[in-house]
Amino acid sequence: MNNHLRYARHGAVCVLLLAGVLLPASAAAPRFFADDPLKREPDSQNASAVREWDIDLFIDLAVNLFGRPGDPADNARARNVNTIDEVPDSSWFTNRILPGPVTPADVSRGPLVGNGPAPGTWTVVSRKLTGFAPGFTMRDSRGEIWFVSFDADGHPEAATGAIMVANKIFWALGYWQVENFLVSVAPEQIVIAESATFTPPSGRERRMEPRDLDDVFTRSHRGADGRYRAVAARGLPGRTIGGFRYHGTRPDDPNDVVPHEHRRELRALKVFGAWTNLVDMKAGNTLDIVIEENGRSIVRHYLQDVGSTFGTGANGPREYDEGWELLFEPDLARKRLLRLGFFFQPWQTVKYVDNPAIGRFEGDEFDPQSWRPRVATAAFLRARADDNFWAARRVAAFTDDMIRSAVKTGGYSDPSAEALLTDVLIKRRQKIVNAYIPAINPLYEFALSADGALTFRNAAVETGSGQSPASGYRAQWLQFDNTTGQTRPLGPDSSSRDTRLMAPAPLPDANGAFLKLLVSAVEPAPAEWLRPVDVYFTRSAGGWRFIGLERLP
Repeated sequence: MNNHLRYARHGAVCVLLLAGVLLPASAAAPRFFADDPLKREPDSQNASAVREWDIDLFIDLAVNLFGRPGDPADNARARNVNTIDEVPDSSWFTNRILPGPVTPADVSRGPLVGNGPAPGTWTVVSRKLTGFAPGFTMRDSRGEIWFVSFDADGHPEAATGAIMVANKIFWALGYWQVENFLVSVAPEQIVIAESATFTPPSGRERRMEPRDLDDVFTRSHRGADGRYRAVAARGLPGRTIGGFRYHGTRPDDPNDVVPHEHRRELRALKVFGAWTNLVDMKAGNTLDIVIEENGRSIVRHYLQDVGSTFGTGANGPREYDEGWELLFEPDLARKRLLRLGFFFQPWQTVKYVDNPAIGRFEGDEFDPQSWRPRVATAAFLRARADDNFWAARRVAAFTDDMIRSAVKTGGYSDPSAEALLTDVLIKRRQKIVNAYIPAINPLYEFALSADGALTFRNAAVETGSGQSPASGYRAQWLQFDNTTGQTRPLGPDSSSRDTRLMAPAPLPDANGAFLKLLVSAVEPAPAEWLRPVDVYFTRSAGGWRFIGLERLP
């Protein structure tokens, strides 16, 4: 069981344990509680006192590139999983594509709940404050705030298409996303607010002038009709307080109790990032917003900018080594120095399909396990096999039609661009599945009937990344004491050639009884499948209820 989630729910125990006070054995908390498994991570404290902070992106880059911030412990289990090894819904994450169902229409709609910017005059209130894409912040004719980003000059549909498609994919994966709309901008509909200011490189703030807006349009791609294609992102309701780091916690947020390097949904970006080529993982692409929910203030955490995906960036195609190497890798630098530059890496021979709207994005040479962002975050470095399995199952849940629906929102005018992006995402999806689902005991969805029949499913077999073990499966049956953690055998192991195993003896029939089962494949099978998963059930009036699963200690 994850203690951090338990602390958030049971405040008194939290205070004692976090203060280092050891409870006596007679007062030990049970392993499972009546409301397990938690479906939602509680935000039990009022976060109204949280204040805006400014994360120095240069320092953040240096710390992650040259150091290893966060908990020094390696191979630690994610601390925000519930008792069945899943991530509950939270102010960080919402389960969507699993357990689902999510339809292609859902993916196409994504986070949209309203309409795009109102037509008429748009009033610029400031220049774009973050990122490299040309853009500005504006107020539409209804008075609503929007953040507008354009395609770079000479690269039509590239940046805006990537933003639109990635936004839908990461929404379906479960992350909080902003509402994005493709818009067509005519320069004559834009005016500058009297209050709009601009701070040039000289550092002296001044009133924004027409030349500043001209600079935005000069750096943006203009269509044959004289208009500019852009993405308009709706301003988020609530109070903006900056972004979040991928390690540590926000010290003034009383609900932020799990170090970010130990949050599974942030570790999972190792897999999701590889699938979509999200190379730019940094605090500057995140956003924390204070909102009101259930009568208290909480902080909601957004991956606000996932547009650095696929084969293009804000200003053109990806560099050839992006997705293949970190910005700085000492071993590679040393080899290149010793060999006077005559040291070749796989990315130097990859053949890309020439499509300017998609850029350098391919699936034939792609290797999920060697994929790299520009800078590896603390969460990325601590991802374990169970984190990768959890993420890969969500990638596997994207059907071809869901992928097509997401790509369609990119609004590509060239059908070959749409076809290329779809094809590469499908290829990379299967490589993700093949790499991470069979790499751990892949059994899931356990159920136990009243007559003692245990059933489950094999994710590797279902995704085509593994074959059913020839000799089937085995289960060890134990009675479990929920207070002490002690176990007692309930008979010999049971085995079967399929995913249905019968208990070796009558099971306890008293309400509140607990079982622990150790379930694995039988040789011959991959070595990882021979390591049992620990599965827990409790008895109630309605029968046996699945309440616990642990793949790795």
